[in-house]
Amino acid sequence: METMGFISVIPAIIAIVLSFATKNTVVALAIACIAGTLLAGQGPMGFPTLLKESLGTTSFAWVMLLNTFIGILVAYFQKTGAIQGFSQKVHERNLSRRGAQLMAWVLGMFIYFSDSFSPLFVGSVMRSITDKAKVSREKLAYIADSTSAPVSVLMPITGWAAYLMGLAVGVGCITTDKEASALFLKAIPFNFYPIFAVAFVGLLASGIVKDFGPMKKAEKRAMEEGKVLRDGANPLIGKELTEMEAYEGIKPRVFLNFIMPVLMIVSIALGTYIALSSAKTMEAFLFVIIFMTVSMLIQGIPFKEVMNTMTDGVKGAIPAVMLLALAYSVNALSSQMGTAGYIINLTEGFLKPHLLPAIIFLVSAVMAFATGSSWGTFAICMPIALPLAFSFTGNTLTTLVIASFAAVAGGGVFGDHCSPLSDTTVLSSTGAAADHIDHVKTQLPYALVCGGLALVAYLIVGYVFV
Repeated sequence: METMGFISVIPAIIAIVLSFATKNTVVALAIACIAGTLLAGQGPMGFPTLLKESLGTTSFAWVMLLNTFIGILVAYFQKTGAIQGFSQKVHERNLSRRGAQLMAWVLGMFIYFSDSFSPLFVGSVMRSITDKAKVSREKLAYIADSTSAPVSVLMPITGWAAYLMGLAVGVGCITTDKEASALFLKAIPFNFYPIFAVAFVGLLASGIVKDFGPMKKAEKRAMEEGKVLRDGANPLIGKELTEMEAYEGIKPRVFLNFIMPVLMIVSIALGTYIALSSAKTMEAFLFVIIFMTVSMLIQGIPFKEVMNTMTDGVKGAIPAVMLLALAYSVNALSSQMGTAGYIINLTEGFLKPHLLPAIIFLVSAVMAFATGSSWGTFAICMPIALPLAFSFTGNTLTTLVIASFAAVAGGGVFGDHCSPLSDTTVLSSTGAAADHIDHVKTQLPYALVCGGLALVAYLIVGYVFV
C-alpha cells in the first residue's frame, strides 16, 4: 500500500491540534490543507487544485445538498411556526432537564435511517426545549451525535448496513448478498462501541451516570448561570436560522407543517430502501421542500416571503458547508498521501488471532479519527481485516470473523465520532447550534469511555472465543 510515511499524518495532526488551539476549525483545516499540499510536493497551486478535485465529487455534492435542503426545511418549520408550536406543546408539559434529554435521546434513535439528517433534525427540534430546561448546547450536540452514526451502523435497513455488507461479499466464504446480510446480523451483538455509546447517552440523560469532565462544567454553567453556550462561543449555524420568527398571523399547524413532512421523509427513505435497496434521502427532502413551498403559499404566506425564507435557509447552512468542504479536502489529501496505508503498515506485525478483533478496532478508530471518515475507513480496513480473520479460521465463518467484521464497523464509528474532521460531528454542532470545538471537547471523554469498554470487550472475545 503506497504511502508517504509519517509525513502522511502531518496534515491531520495540524488540523486537530490547531482546531483545539485556535478554536477556529475553518482556519485550522485551511492551514492543514495548505501545509499538506506543500509537503506532498504539489507547490503553491496544490491547495486550489485540492479544493477543485475533492469538492467536485458526488460524495461532497450529496452531503452539501442534503445539508442545504435541511437548512431550508428548518427555515420552513420556523417560518410556519411549526417548531415553535411543537416546542410550545412540549413546554406545556414542563419537561425537566432529565425529560428533555431523554426526549432528545429517543428522537435521535427514531430517526436512524440517515446519520446526516438525524443530528440536524434532533438539534433543530430540541434546541428551544433543552434551552428552556437549561441543558447546555454541548450536551444536546453530544446526544444528537451519539444517536446518529452509532444507531445507523446497528440497523440492518440503512445505507451503512448495505455498504458494510457490500464490502464483505466475495471475501472468504461470503459469496452472496444473503450471506453478507447474515454476517451483518450476527455481528450486531459484537458491535460493542455503538451499543455502548447509545446506552451511555441514556444513562447520562436519565441521571444514572453523572456528567464528568468538560461536559460537567458546561452543564453546571447552563444550570447555574442559564448560559447554554459559553461566553465567546461561535455556534456552527447562521443567525438566519437561530433568530428566525414565524410569519405574522399564521396559525401554527404542527401536524401539517412539521409532523407530516417528517413522516413523509421517513416513509420515502424507508420505502425506496425496501423497493430499490437504496434509501433516497436527498430526493425525499427535495420532495418535501416542494410540498411545503406549495403548502405555505396555500396557507397565505406571500411568494416573496417564502423565497426569502428559502434563501435564509441556504444562508444558515453555509457555516457547516464551509467546514465540510475543508474537512473533505483534508480527507482527500490523506488519501493521496497514503495516511491509511501508513497506519496499517505500523500495526500489521501485531495482528495475532487472539488480539485480532481488538487491534482491528484500534486501527479502524485511529484511521477514522485521523481522516474524519468512517466509510473511508471501512473501505480500507474491511478488505484487510476479513481476509486476515478467514486466514486464521481456515476460510470458515467463526466468532473471530464475525467479531473482526464488527470491530471494523465499531472502530470506524468510534474514530469518526471523536474526530473534529467528521461530517457527522460537524452536523451535530450545526443542529444544536453549538460551538464545534466545545462539542468535540465535551464529547471526547464520553466517547473514550465507551471506546475503552469496547476494546476490553474485544480482548475478552479474542481470548475466550478464539
